[in-house]
Amino acid sequence: QKLGGTAAFVDAEHALDPQYAEKLGVNVDDLLVSQPDTGEQALEITDMLVRSGAVDVIVVDSVAALTPKAEIEGDMGDTHVGLQARLMSQALRKLTANIKRSNTLVIFINQIRMKIGVMFGNPETTTGGNALKFYSSVRLDIRRIGAIKKGDEVVGSETRVKVVKNKVAPPFKQAEFDILYGEGISREGEIITLGVQEGIIDKSGAWYSYNGDRIGQGKDNVRGFLKENPDMASEIEAQIRAKLLPVKTSAKVEALEETLEEAEA
Repeated sequence: QKLGGTAAFVDAEHALDPQYAEKLGVNVDDLLVSQPDTGEQALEITDMLVRSGAVDVIVVDSVAALTPKAEIEGDMGDTHVGLQARLMSQALRKLTANIKRSNTLVIFINQIRMKIGVMFGNPETTTGGNALKFYSSVRLDIRRIGAIKKGDEVVGSETRVKVVKNKVAPPFKQAEFDILYGEGISREGEIITLGVQEGIIDKSGAWYSYNGDRIGQGKDNVRGFLKENPDMASEIEAQIRAKLLPVKTSAKVEALEETLEEAEA
């Protein structure tokens, strides 16, 4: 949305809070929201939005809530073996080619379940069968690893994301960041963590320093300081990007060509 694109949210869980979404930076007025009754309806809407080519990002929340029509119309306690997995498999066969043609980003949020009776190996699995695992280009495992506290009050979550599958870049990378309640991902928190990691910000005990000047005691105070001093935050971020982001291929090629020319001369 910030780049001028159009986003759609397929709310199968019927849990979207527009006011909270707005607090996190979502432009609710321009967000296309659908709250479908069945899994089939949700996936048909997703397919229609993809084929339209008018939407840049579609979020489906969540795969676990995509309940097949037969299950909704049936009685409590009825068994429906593999219905959701078949639904997802059929939908993804249709969706994949259309996603490629329209160049739309489709994000499926899923939930973790436990396999019963697994003695060895990982008992965790995701709902909706295996089709989504195979068709997806990138799969991210997102977990809460700790709490961020201000005194005794919990104000956020420390979060770890692991890339478990990646068709477009190296997989198995990990990233850790802070999610603050009512604000979203803390940019300043990430600048502090990466700044210390890359030696741009000095950390001595609880004190943090930049260019020899102390900027705060404790991560939370430094976060507040960087919010009040966006120029310094941008300066540190630029240095982090220069260190961590790869050099453009064209620059590498030019340097190689220059070396070859010098060798020939």
